[in-house]
Amino acid sequence: MDDIDEQEMRHQLIGLKEEHRDLDTAITALEALTYPDHLQIKRLKKKKLELRDKILRIEDELFPDIIA
Repeated sequence: MDDIDEQEMRHQLIGLKEEHRDLDTAITALEALTYPDHLQIKRLKKKKLELRDKILRIEDELFPDIIA
């Protein structure tokens, strides 16, 4: 992996982590409503899990576990 690819991946990782945090905030706000939209919360949680998987894949590529 060259430096440009690594920089792009790091930039993408930052964006994904920010989106993940934003979803967490949105889910918390929806759950606090008197009559929360459970379907919407479920969709946001699913999206959040998908983002987590993408984040983990990028982190694994950027920071591989090296077994000595």
